[in-house]
Amino acid sequence: MLEPVAGAVLANTQRTVGMVIVVLLAVGGVVLLWFNSRAARPELGSEIELAPNRKAYYPDEELEGRVLDRVLLMALALIALIAVGLPLYALAEPGRQENAIRYFESDTGVFANRGAGLYAPSEAGGLGCADCHGANGGGGVRSHILLDSDGEFVAQVQWQAPALNSVTLRYDDDEIRDILNYGRPGTPMAAWGTPGGGPLTTQQVDNLVDYLHVIAVEPEELQAQVTAEIDRSLEEGEFASLGEAVFNYGQFSGADSGTYSCARCHTMGWSYGDPQASGGGGTIGFSLRDGATLRRFPSAEEHAQFIADGSEFGIGYGVNGQGSGRMPGFGQTLTPQQIEAVVEYERGL
Repeated sequence: MLEPVAGAVLANTQRTVGMVIVVLLAVGGVVLLWFNSRAARPELGSEIELAPNRKAYYPDEELEGRVLDRVLLMALALIALIAVGLPLYALAEPGRQENAIRYFESDTGVFANRGAGLYAPSEAGGLGCADCHGANGGGGVRSHILLDSDGEFVAQVQWQAPALNSVTLRYDDDEIRDILNYGRPGTPMAAWGTPGGGPLTTQQVDNLVDYLHVIAVEPEELQAQVTAEIDRSLEEGEFASLGEAVFNYGQFSGADSGTYSCARCHTMGWSYGDPQASGGGGTIGFSLRDGATLRRFPSAEEHAQFIADGSEFGIGYGVNGQGSGRMPGFGQTLTPQQIEAVVEYERGL
C-alpha cells in the first residue's frame, strides 16, 4: 500500500516543480514588459504637434549600452532558468511515469476503481459480475436454462458460479481476458468482450482484470482454506479417499461453489447439482475415464505437472494435447500431496 502513496507524492512533487518553472517564466516575462514600459520616453507633445514616430528616443550610446545590457541580462537569467530547470524536471520523468502507472493499477488506482464499478451488482449500476460470483468474489449461484442440441428447453437449474478471488492464482492475465472476451460456451458465462460480441471494450476488460487482482486472496490463505474443507469432507465420510475428495471438492457442502473441483469441468451435470454416475466422463473438459489420462499422460509426474500448471494457449501437453488456456493451474491452490492424490484417482477411473 505504501508504493501507490509514494508514487502519488512523487507525481505531485514533479507537477509542483513544473508549475513553479512556469510561474517563474511568466513572472519574468511580466517584469520584462514592465521594465520596458517604464523605460519608454514620455511623449513630448500631442500627436498633432509631434507624431510618435518622430519622438526622440535614447541615443545610440545609451540604447546599445545600459539598456541593451539590462535586457540581455534578464534574457540570460530566463534562459539559465530554462536550461537548468527543464533537464532536472525531465530526469525525474521516467520515475514519475512508472509511479503513475503503478498508482493507476493499484487497489486505490483509477483502473481498479473502474473495474470495481463494472464488477458491482446490476442494481448498483455494474455489469452484475457480483450477482453470480459474489460481492467479494467468493463464488455464488446463478439460475440457468439448459438447452439441447436443437435449442429446445431441457431444464432450469441453479448453476454454481466459481470464485473469482482466486482466479488470478489459477490463470494468467491473458487467459482471464480470453474468458472475459469469449465466455464459456455451455455455461451461464457469456462473452463480455467486444471480440466475442460482448459490450465491453478492451480497456474495460483490462479494468476488470485489474480489479480481480485487487480482490485476490493470498496463496497460503487459499491453500489452508481448501485443505480445511477437504479434511472436513473426509472426516464426515463424504468421500472414500483424498483423491476423490479433491476431485469433487464442495460437491455436498457447496464450499467455494466447487471452484477447486476437477469434476466441475470433467463430469456432466456436476456444476448444477446433478452429476452423472460416471464421474469424470467429460463435459467442458475431456473425459478422464477408460484409460484416457493414461494415454494422454504416460507418467504420473507429467500428469501432476499439468494439473499444477494448467494449459497454455497453443502449447502442447502430454501426448498430442493442444493447450487452450482454459484449464486452470492448481499449483497455488492445492498442495503437492493433494495433486498427487487426485492424479492417482484420475488414473484409476
